[in-house]
Amino acid sequence: MSGVELRLPGALERAVRVRLARLDAEGFEGRLDRRDPTLWGRDPARQKVAANRLGWLVAPVTMRAQTEALRAFASEIRGEGFTRAVLLGMGGSSLAPEVLRRSLGVAPGFLDLEVLDNTSPAAVQAIVEGGDPARTLFLVSSKSGATIEVSCFEKVAFAWVAAARGEQAGRAFVAITDPATPLVPAALIGADLDAVLDAASRESAMSEGDASAERNDALRLGAALGELALAGRDKVTLHLGAPLEALGSWIEQLLAESTGKEGKGLVPIVDEPLGPPSAYGADRVIVSVTVGVPVTEVSRRLQALEDAGHPVLSWSRADANALGAEFMRWEKATAVAGAVLDIDPFDEPNVSEAKQATQALLDRFLAAGELPRPAPIAAARGVEVVAPAAIAETLRPHVSDASDPFAWAAATAGLARPGDYFALLAYLHETPERRTRLERLRELVRGHSGLATTLGFGPRFQHSTGQLHKGGPNRGVFLQIVTSEGDRPIPGERYGFRTLQRAQALGDYQVLERRGRRVVRLDLGEAIEPGLDALAETFAAATRA
Repeated sequence: MSGVELRLPGALERAVRVRLARLDAEGFEGRLDRRDPTLWGRDPARQKVAANRLGWLVAPVTMRAQTEALRAFASEIRGEGFTRAVLLGMGGSSLAPEVLRRSLGVAPGFLDLEVLDNTSPAAVQAIVEGGDPARTLFLVSSKSGATIEVSCFEKVAFAWVAAARGEQAGRAFVAITDPATPLVPAALIGADLDAVLDAASRESAMSEGDASAERNDALRLGAALGELALAGRDKVTLHLGAPLEALGSWIEQLLAESTGKEGKGLVPIVDEPLGPPSAYGADRVIVSVTVGVPVTEVSRRLQALEDAGHPVLSWSRADANALGAEFMRWEKATAVAGAVLDIDPFDEPNVSEAKQATQALLDRFLAAGELPRPAPIAAARGVEVVAPAAIAETLRPHVSDASDPFAWAAATAGLARPGDYFALLAYLHETPERRTRLERLRELVRGHSGLATTLGFGPRFQHSTGQLHKGGPNRGVFLQIVTSEGDRPIPGERYGFRTLQRAQALGDYQVLERRGRRVVRLDLGEAIEPGLDALAETFAAATRA
């Protein structure tokens, strides 16, 4: 049931078989299990990074020794009257807990879990103050301890709790960092830790006694993804059945940040409904993971895509506890794909660029009292649009009304060429209604052009797909959406969350521009809902033209 089925056109199937034979000849699986950093090249610096980032291979074993302590900790927290946990984190430190909560739910009597990874003032207020300060536990999750977003979240949360609990506020905060803490959120929601680790262990050990890469699902998946990317099919389109839909955001971060560098990379496409073959270009590979018996309609659509020549990779899992196996499978597959693409999947050379640009803008704000405002190419009713000069000149002949900022934004997708992808970068508080509006834009673009599309909420995506945007292939067309959504002061800082988020958005825009990416910035100001509606209407009109 859990085996990976590769349904590939003839030439691609042969390429994958050749690659698997090569992996066998190189002894890849055994060397990976021995944590051999030379699998990703001869560069000593690259090997040093890789050698320090292979602990996940033995995580199912090392975490087994921690389960009793984790359960005891969860029992202690429940005994103190906590009913709600809020994890303050970004990127890899927040995505897995979010996936576990959304996929496994909360066991009776355990803590509900929310994740804060958005610097929007509205998001900070809604999540930090969304419960009882006497019953809310905050998990401060950071590997480095210096992540600006997490630091600011903690300051606000501590002030909120201290106002209610005084000197006892510190008892509502727990720090999560290396080592031996990955399953703290899982323990707090009452997840079956043994079941999750058992699934991961089975996946990790599936090739024991058989050295053939052809029989190792993780290696087959990684080899296929790498070879398909080399053949131009780099848009990894994920279809994840209930209750594993939330896994998409975790896979997105893993693939994009691990492989998006040196002008190469896999482009994960998540939360996109399966469409007919005509909705997809020749740059797609479909990956379908279902739970239990596959739905007949899903099987029919996958068969239609296969019949049309699209590669389809699929497998099924027994239940949601298979998350442990999925984590391990995708981590191994990504390591393999990195070797196939000849990149180091363990570094993130471009992630710091946006962070540095943000800090420079904040320093300027502290010195001048305001952030710089890029000169708009069109402005109306408090809405502005900005683009690099060369992009503006390319767009101008295709803009229906040069005085309308929304017309410029709607024309952005026209910058794309076959094999490109269209990315919406939304710096605003994510709500179900706003996500629906933005997903509608994705549907319009795909339906009109067949382009692969992505949606990221900032600054969350900077710690996920941001590496791909800047270090991956120059195949992205980016529409950045920014807002001025109220404000929330940050204790101890001379700027609030609105300034922080706008600095993050502008810094990201500047880095994309500097790297020659095709980017347009739409500033909706304070009229967020009307602005999103107007944007959708203009997009719809443009696709009908």
